[in-house]
Amino acid sequence: MTTILIVEDHQNTAEAIYQIVEGKQMQGLIADSAEKAFDIYKATTVDLIITDMKLPGKTGLDFLKQVREVDADIPVIVITAFATVQNAVEAMKVGAFDYITKPFTVEEIEVKIDKALDARELVRKNRILHWENEYLREEARYHFSEIVGQSPSMQQIYGLVKKVAPANSPVLILGESGTGKELIARAVHYSSPRKNSPFVKVNCAALAEGVLESELFGHEKGAFTGAIRRKPGRFEIAAEGTIFLDEISEIPPSIQVKLLRVLQEKEFERVGGTETLKMKARLIAATNQKLEELISKKLFREDLYYRLNVVSLHLPPLRERSEDIPPLVHHFIGKYNQESGKKVQGMTPAAMKFLLTYTWPGNIRELENVIERAIVLTGRSRIDIEDLPQNIINLNNFHKDNGQDDENLIKRIEEYEKHLIFNALMRTRGNISQAAQYLGIKRTTLRYKMEKYDLLRYDFA
Repeated sequence: MTTILIVEDHQNTAEAIYQIVEGKQMQGLIADSAEKAFDIYKATTVDLIITDMKLPGKTGLDFLKQVREVDADIPVIVITAFATVQNAVEAMKVGAFDYITKPFTVEEIEVKIDKALDARELVRKNRILHWENEYLREEARYHFSEIVGQSPSMQQIYGLVKKVAPANSPVLILGESGTGKELIARAVHYSSPRKNSPFVKVNCAALAEGVLESELFGHEKGAFTGAIRRKPGRFEIAAEGTIFLDEISEIPPSIQVKLLRVLQEKEFERVGGTETLKMKARLIAATNQKLEELISKKLFREDLYYRLNVVSLHLPPLRERSEDIPPLVHHFIGKYNQESGKKVQGMTPAAMKFLLTYTWPGNIRELENVIERAIVLTGRSRIDIEDLPQNIINLNNFHKDNGQDDENLIKRIEEYEKHLIFNALMRTRGNISQAAQYLGIKRTTLRYKMEKYDLLRYDFA
């Protein structure tokens, strides 16, 4: 319900305005001083203020200035005697929306109230539109073509994206960190009829419980310390677009309950508010956790999981689609060439082989960081082995330990020897004589060990 604060020390005038407000099916609150009025204003969500200029203690102008320090949007109508219209003009300069002179009629008050509330609603819509436009400008550069990969597993993902994009059902994207869950969420959004509305991302792991609740649902003025004005939440800003909840497994149980209601009832309230708002956005969630395990540990609600998991997309880790590494490298080289102003033409085959055999625990994000670093540091026309970080070419990372502690000593030594030889051949572009010299062994010995470890099949050039 619309709430109007009436600040008037003359009881008859205050009650007259109160009756007009009540007659318009609105709630009226009365204060007979600026001090009492500001206390009410801080504790209550007020849509409009009507204040007399002449009050005991602080004047109506003082009260107006005090309100404007914390809220630039709320409309304020000042009441003044005809002989002191100059005071009303001064109030308009400070930020009053309009003024009324005594004596006034019922029709005058009603017209002023309607105009002020219309103006407030327009300001609110413009502010939300501004936030929406900010999101749209930020997201304009993201397109389906940003996703790179032609492996069979990614082709399957593309097919699923095209199928689910036109629907309104929630989508749950699963996969390890760095596999591109956010890009897939954007692809769903920008392939859908909602593409001209905002794509709003919330990183659930980055926000404390109280902050997350306010970010998602918004809050009313006075809902908590520091809430000096009403703020729309991400669901409200997303409007008819898409809201993407990243790391949804990190949402606290108290907010899981509210999120479940949003999915079930398509409605919510701002923190500290009573007005019920409709949720029109589509929800896409993502996590790198196994939600079933969290459910068994009572850390994630089973009913929320089923509401989210209407359609699920499982993104494969980069190590399972190594054929996508070359096109990804090409994509990132182009991207960081443009950012750095360099003209790196590609990557040497030797360097590429290290990337193809590395296990990429950080997935695509780690690969992008490696290429960005190489572009920054290289002075060559092509990225070479020396431009790669040590952890990529480090022997202990080249073939990951399989985690078994009961391997016998001979097997471990042979594996380590194989690493040493492979690394030496990569560094020398397959020159056996140079590799033998690098390792401090005879050429014939190296040749024997290459045959032993099945390394003759590799093209190290």
